[in-house]
Amino acid sequence: MAQTAQKPLPPGRTGAKPWYRQLYFQVLVAIVVGILLGWRWPDLGEAMQPIGTTFIAAMKMLIGPIVFLTIIGGIAGVADLKKVGLTGLKALTYFQIGTIVALVIGLVAINVVRLGEGVNADPSKIQVSGTAQQYVETGETQQWWEFFTHLVPESFFGAFAEGDILQIIFLAVLFGIAIKAVGPIGEPIAAGVKRLTEVVFKVLSFVMKAAPLGAFGAMAYAVGAFGLSTLTSLGSLIALFYATSVLFVVVVLGGFLALHVRLNIFQLFRYLKDEFFLVLGTSTAEPALPGLMRKMTFMGADRTTVGLVVPTGYSFNLDGAAIYLSLAAVYIAQATNTPLSVGQQIGLLAVMLLTSKGAAGVAGGGFIALTATLSTIGTVPAAGIMLIFGIDKFMSECRALVNFYGNAVATLAIAKWDGALDVERARRVLADRTSAERATAQEPEAPPRSSDVPKQTSADGLTPTSASS
Repeated sequence: MAQTAQKPLPPGRTGAKPWYRQLYFQVLVAIVVGILLGWRWPDLGEAMQPIGTTFIAAMKMLIGPIVFLTIIGGIAGVADLKKVGLTGLKALTYFQIGTIVALVIGLVAINVVRLGEGVNADPSKIQVSGTAQQYVETGETQQWWEFFTHLVPESFFGAFAEGDILQIIFLAVLFGIAIKAVGPIGEPIAAGVKRLTEVVFKVLSFVMKAAPLGAFGAMAYAVGAFGLSTLTSLGSLIALFYATSVLFVVVVLGGFLALHVRLNIFQLFRYLKDEFFLVLGTSTAEPALPGLMRKMTFMGADRTTVGLVVPTGYSFNLDGAAIYLSLAAVYIAQATNTPLSVGQQIGLLAVMLLTSKGAAGVAGGGFIALTATLSTIGTVPAAGIMLIFGIDKFMSECRALVNFYGNAVATLAIAKWDGALDVERARRVLADRTSAERATAQEPEAPPRSSDVPKQTSADGLTPTSASS
């Protein structure tokens, strides 16, 4: 078998960290310990909730500034503002197509397996109370146009205080265009934004050291509060959702990544393993947003494209939420013996294209979007969400992971579409097992260098042209 030789690491790097010091391993151990604690001592596990929520709050505290500064820096540094607009238009088009495909796959899966048949739930006897009641009330009063009016924040600092990514993107785009429009006057501001971005990313590196602790607290609480026994009651629905999600990520996203970008989805899994376990442990994709942006840039994607696509995708590109909505809505219809024709399901899909956009960054967003969909259609009883309320926590991890990988693939695809991706560099980064650590250690504003990724050379001295096979 041919041996490979690699160039040495860049100066100052002595090699990869030992496996036990890798973030993904520490988070994985924390998840396992959290599950065991919540299972054996539920009350103690439930008491760990503040640990998980505090870490997530610390991450959300930084997401707003990172998104704001990254987008401003990207727009201010681009030569032609038309390119920014075209990139945004391409991203929104891609997001809508991806959402439609995810919704259709979910509808097909639940219509083929038909897990809800035989449940025979009587909607008039379903009691809706507690947190679920709040979600139902919010979903029933939500209007489709509120999504667009909500883009504009009531105050500048209000968007950051509420952590609303969409509003922050809106402000950042305005500021970025304004800095570009004023010409030389805005250059010192653009330079200051770059320096401030480095400081914020350094703060992020401090917070990320607590990631294992945050994952432990979140997982211990989830298992302690909801119990592993919940998995057995509706285990078939959870299994169908996970199987459908895996099929979508590996076949649909992986196939598109291979055909359009010529990259390997499994190598991308390995490259993003730190973020994978972080999302798995915290049940939300938000803490992984900064790391995803950094790693996409390190792979060779243009910083402006990354700054626009990744944050926008967190609000518009919710493939996991789309699969969940279509599965859950039809399952409730089947369980309550509510017939849905093909035409009604197509109408359901059309409504979900709008309501699914409200499932990001809001507590209970998935349930609110589901209730809003059922209330708009008026055929399926909204009270039916109580049938799946108990297992939602065990489905949220999968939703977040699908959303995360959907945004990773979207960023690479749009960058390739825009001619803003160094594909050869991306292949070398994915082929190199130490690239994830390099991407994390690299300064956020440092331009990618080919020397950052060692070339793999075969024994006959030839450099492979592709690492994606």
